[in-house]
Amino acid sequence: MLVIVLWICIGLVSITLYFANSMTYELRAADNRVNGVVADQAIEGAARYFAVVLSNYATNGAIPDPTQFKGEAVTIGDAKFWVIGRDPAGGNSTEPYFGLIDEGGKINLNNANTNTLAYLPNMTTDFSDAIQDWRGTNGIVSLDYSSLGYLPKYAPFESVDELRLVYGADTSLLAGEDINRNGVLDKNEKDLNGNGELDPGLFEYTTVYTREPNFHSDGTTLTNLNDANLKVGTLTTLFRDDGLSNPDSRATQIFGYLHPNGAAPRKVNGLFDFAVLCRTLGMSADDFALLVGDVTTSTNLYLRGRINVNTASEDVLTAVFMGLNVDEQTADSAAQTMVTYRQQNPANLGSVAWVYDALGSSTVVQTLRAGDYITTRSFQFTADIAAVGAYGRGYRRVRFVFDVSDGAPKIIYRQDLGRLGWALGEKARQNLLAKDTQ
Repeated sequence: MLVIVLWICIGLVSITLYFANSMTYELRAADNRVNGVVADQAIEGAARYFAVVLSNYATNGAIPDPTQFKGEAVTIGDAKFWVIGRDPAGGNSTEPYFGLIDEGGKINLNNANTNTLAYLPNMTTDFSDAIQDWRGTNGIVSLDYSSLGYLPKYAPFESVDELRLVYGADTSLLAGEDINRNGVLDKNEKDLNGNGELDPGLFEYTTVYTREPNFHSDGTTLTNLNDANLKVGTLTTLFRDDGLSNPDSRATQIFGYLHPNGAAPRKVNGLFDFAVLCRTLGMSADDFALLVGDVTTSTNLYLRGRINVNTASEDVLTAVFMGLNVDEQTADSAAQTMVTYRQQNPANLGSVAWVYDALGSSTVVQTLRAGDYITTRSFQFTADIAAVGAYGRGYRRVRFVFDVSDGAPKIIYRQDLGRLGWALGEKARQNLLAKDTQ
């Protein structure tokens, strides 16, 4: 009887321990689900926060300064959120940079020509042609989409992730070595070419969202420099209102160039062309910065596809220049010079005139004057928000694209990136673990 009782007791204890262990796991699973919900709500709160940030600081195409908002380990209730950005100084950091991402510093898939796309890092000629084929109104190359089970779109891209559908796309081409798309080479990501640096894919360099309003924020029109009916008095009034030095003589001088006596008006190809004209006529960069927001060279309601030279990476700038038939050595040298100038002269970037100050009368400057390719304004920004609940549990990540080109910020694209795994780096993980053990 004693042996039987002992076996019964052992059985009961075993059952008790089994159910206790099951309840422990169930409690942890429930806690993870709760923290996941908390992290989801933190992301929603962060999205509202960045809408307010952009509403206050991204007016008239300005890029919010990182010191104007919080973006790292920001507490909301029991959760924390981060906004994963890109370091404007470049470099080869092993930890993510936290901040907003300017879409204006990327190449627009719907506007770039084949040459520009072909010179992007990690691009191939075949895939560049396939992109043109996908967005075109009819096929320009012979691609067997039937083997993929669908037909090409033959219409503009609606998102960068649509590149996944283009014939020939694969992970190495689109994401490169940055599998989790956080801008750094993490320990679990392979350095495929062994150069010790992150080599991202096309997702890093391309966009579909660049659009600038060609009117004042109150809806009034800008002064069109290519208007055949432009009057010198219009320029004089404008220069006076903008507070330029010697406004009357400047207006007369510039009007005389644009409308020479007895000849047809000269066409201004873009704001950079006008900037170089003003600088060569003696106008200071500060005066041009006061003027540039009130003039245009186009009748379009919106301007699309221009590159923001204040935020574009060296790789993007090189591709743009080479796409305009500048040789690789000259293009790469000009891009390096511009990035260095930006870092050394952060207070002098108020208008595209700084490109002339940085490069002088170079081949690249003359090439850029032939069209309307560059700007220093941006109206679309990405907030790549990651959040965790209490004790670092319930990791979530959502990418938002905000558009402020119509005034109030609005979300035009939302994408869940939680499937890509942890993207906050080792430092954030260690900080969370250290706090949990205190």
